[in-house]
Amino acid sequence: MTNLLITGGAGFIGANFVHHWRTAHPADEVVVLDLLTYAGNRASIDHVAGVDLVVGDIGDTALVEQLLIERRIDTIVHFAAESHVDRSIIGPDAFIDTNIVGTHSLLKAARKAWLDSGSGQPHRFHHVSTDEVFGSLGPNDPAFSETTPYAPNSPYSASKAASDHLVRAYHHTYGLQVTTSNCSNNYGPYQFPEKLIPLFLINCLHGRQLPIYGDGMNVRDWLHVSDHCRGIELVIERGRVGEAYNIGGGEELPNLAVIDRICAAVDVAFAADPSLAGRFPDAPAARGVPTETLKTFVTDRAGHDRRYAIDETKARSELDYVPRLSFEEGLAQTLAWYLANEDWWRPLLTR
Repeated sequence: MTNLLITGGAGFIGANFVHHWRTAHPADEVVVLDLLTYAGNRASIDHVAGVDLVVGDIGDTALVEQLLIERRIDTIVHFAAESHVDRSIIGPDAFIDTNIVGTHSLLKAARKAWLDSGSGQPHRFHHVSTDEVFGSLGPNDPAFSETTPYAPNSPYSASKAASDHLVRAYHHTYGLQVTTSNCSNNYGPYQFPEKLIPLFLINCLHGRQLPIYGDGMNVRDWLHVSDHCRGIELVIERGRVGEAYNIGGGEELPNLAVIDRICAAVDVAFAADPSLAGRFPDAPAARGVPTETLKTFVTDRAGHDRRYAIDETKARSELDYVPRLSFEEGLAQTLAWYLANEDWWRPLLTR
């Protein structure tokens, strides 16, 4: 039996991981540590049995150490982070505080509880990171591998790069048993509606403009959150200590293609379910107007990386990781979830 501390477990990826782990490992103890900032939502995990939510800050080293000792935690899965690039450009301080200082606080607590106490307890500190730490790719550049040099271009990615280095350093210097995963763009249920797919889905339903940065041809690799959770599980269970693993979805798409697919999916949904026109009367699709009429191009974001792509060869060969959902399947499931869970996302629109 494993005793897990999941930081940021009320956020998007963390909450999905909580759901996944409780289903796959029902005998394990799960403690979630989350500060419940704007992107943390207790409603995302309230109905999951056997999960203990502790509202607190990863920067509170004493609290983390207490949890590790009293709950006999042997595995930390660290999701807690500020993650929205636009917010990092406007206010980078929060990203430094949470992503760098907060991660260091966790590492200090883990070192003290697991190493300095002399208990010799088997343990794992798994750190969840991003492909953005590798910078930007040209159209013909090879995809990011685990050996790609770091070249972060935003305050967000720079803060995540720093946290990656701290995790690595605590392994090599102190012997902390760590692994790291770097993922591509996630999407799926419980995603806060500031990220592209939920934001644009909800804008489509309300007849609001779909603001497209620059020419819309910035390319991302899209990863359904359920595949990401399985990938993290494999790293924890089979990954080599001290190693990093890239987890991707194998779906490289320009933003404009993603937005076009969102618009088309909304049109299909309204055509198939006439009740949607009554629920969302401001949607163009409610009047039989193509949703794509909402598209509008806006000034590009500062320092906008042109292309990300993940080479997941290492995860495939060492962990047998293979993404299961195509983007088409994942997007259909995601749209269906947001249409069925209006009571979850509507209160978030005022945050």
